[in-house]
Amino acid sequence: MSKFNLKQSIKTVNNCGQPAYKMADKEKLVSQVLTSFFNESKFYGDNSEDMQKTIVSVIKSDPELVSKLAIFARRVFNMRSVAHVLTAYLAHENEGKPFVRKTVRGVTVRGDDVTEIMAFYIDTFGKRPVPNSLKKGINDVLVNFDEYTLAKYKGDNKSVKMRDLICMCRPSPKTPEQSDMWKRCIEGNLKTPVTWETELSKNGNNKETWEKLIDSGKVGYMAYLRNLRNILQAEPSNLQTVLDVIQDPVRVKKSKQLPFRYLSAYKAVSDIAGSKVFDVLENALEVSVENMPKLSGTTVIAVDVSGSMSGRISRQSDIMYYEIAVLLGLVANKICDNSIFYTFDTEIRKFDFSSKTPILETIRNIPYGGGTNMYLPFKEMMDKKIKADRIIILSDNECNRINWYSKKTVQQMAYEYRKQTNQNLWVHAIDLVGYGTQQFHGNRTNIIAGWSEKVLDFIQLSEQGTSSLIKTIEDCDYIE
Repeated sequence: MSKFNLKQSIKTVNNCGQPAYKMADKEKLVSQVLTSFFNESKFYGDNSEDMQKTIVSVIKSDPELVSKLAIFARRVFNMRSVAHVLTAYLAHENEGKPFVRKTVRGVTVRGDDVTEIMAFYIDTFGKRPVPNSLKKGINDVLVNFDEYTLAKYKGDNKSVKMRDLICMCRPSPKTPEQSDMWKRCIEGNLKTPVTWETELSKNGNNKETWEKLIDSGKVGYMAYLRNLRNILQAEPSNLQTVLDVIQDPVRVKKSKQLPFRYLSAYKAVSDIAGSKVFDVLENALEVSVENMPKLSGTTVIAVDVSGSMSGRISRQSDIMYYEIAVLLGLVANKICDNSIFYTFDTEIRKFDFSSKTPILETIRNIPYGGGTNMYLPFKEMMDKKIKADRIIILSDNECNRINWYSKKTVQQMAYEYRKQTNQNLWVHAIDLVGYGTQQFHGNRTNIIAGWSEKVLDFIQLSEQGTSSLIKTIEDCDYIE
């Protein structure tokens, strides 16, 4: 039976000085990468420096895993900055160089992926010399860029511009036309692309501009979500087209948005939108998480809403860690045959949610704050004699109140529950911050990490013994 981190049981302490278990470097790196925007502060500090040490360690032992993790993070979890960091480190470390070209191809979804990779490499390691493996990987991508892509992502206000890449990497043009295009890129003579950004800059953020942009079909899905407030304020006559796109099942699936993006849009328009717009965002979120594996039996869902979960996930976001926890908890609630939903901090609260409970509005009404007493869900399960098949815990794993009622750790509480009530209980601990320690280990324990609804897929897969998060990353090949 394949389980994530089954044998890891080396004791350590977390950031609160409370008992925890160390994570093996591979598992630690997965949790750090899938729960981090790089160089962003957290309640217990930015873990980017520690992540970089872990990256180097894993490249030394398993560079292919780092390559696959970079592509998985970019393609499956739709995370950009950490994928760029992983790619740059692969290029710098000798053991990683054979995997660089494939990794660059895998993480390049937009034109500026390659400029960001190079910018991080130069900022971290300097520009002399830039490894040939990185130049070759970038060249593999550059030869497929058309003029629109080169112009859209030329990066005039960036430290590394598209023309810099052409000069540094010296790709071989396939045709005279491509050679001329690259020459014009270096000289700054590319045709200005017609994008929603350029049109807004040129014509203003007003009704007429948005009506023309909406009719043109040139506004992407993510742009609609991010600009929803501006669009509503402009009051275009074709607003319904925007709403239809946002909730269109095909567009939703193709966009691969992380679920919290819909919450961010919801919060941005909460003071000016009506129920119709809220319903559209709720519908889109529902589509994005549909067709997930159902969980039979009784599931306890325990969501950490403590003070350490109240930080923003990035400087540019208004989403809190606890909001992602509640969101994923409510998604899990929808796929359970029978669920019992708790939030915990200094206290524990039970909520009676049905599978039809709207997610976005519910998140806004959940109280948060206080200490991280992960002891409470297990105490509640034993006090109420709840026979659960599994418990799903969404947390940063920074327990700081485990000794209020007992000297037992939460791992010991899980053992006691199994001994008293159900020896077959599964503990699925979903790490949402990635500080690098865990609270549980051993049989019927599944440590998962990430902000995507896809982490919930690994609950059933782990219980069936068919896969785990790290095994999925190791086994899958996302690009030829």
